[in-house]
Amino acid sequence: MKPLPMAISVPCHTVALIAASNSKGVFEMITAKEIKEAKKKVRLQDSHHEHYDCILIAYEWLDAQKKTKKPRNIPHELKDLIERWAGRYVSLGDIEVAACLHPSVIGNYPFYNISSQLTEPSINRLKNIGEALTQGQNEEHQAKDYRFHE
Repeated sequence: MKPLPMAISVPCHTVALIAASNSKGVFEMITAKEIKEAKKKVRLQDSHHEHYDCILIAYEWLDAQKKTKKPRNIPHELKDLIERWAGRYVSLGDIEVAACLHPSVIGNYPFYNISSQLTEPSINRLKNIGEALTQGQNEEHQAKDYRFHE
């Protein structure tokens, strides 16, 4: 496996390009402009975004999940799962922006087109996201919350 490129971890107003891996480990570039446009499309009461890395964290988690043809009728409480996996606070707005950016994700929080049999994303997805594992939330992460593991 090739070494992963370093992601940029700077305040969101100065980010030019952000690397995000897809399920095959291929990096695609998500620009700050694309994130800014996605943020405009997402209108939530919780529209707080601490850092663009939080959007990337949510994107990586969503990317690891098996997709279904249509959004589920039963909600997934994803926020806590994502935070525990990534060791970092992630807002509902960050998750919605990540879903908006992801080409295979449809629906609105918490009703996305992801399988009820969740996949635990590889921790390698976080190694180039500077803000990941910085706040200790992953101390409560449990692999048993997931049916599959990358």
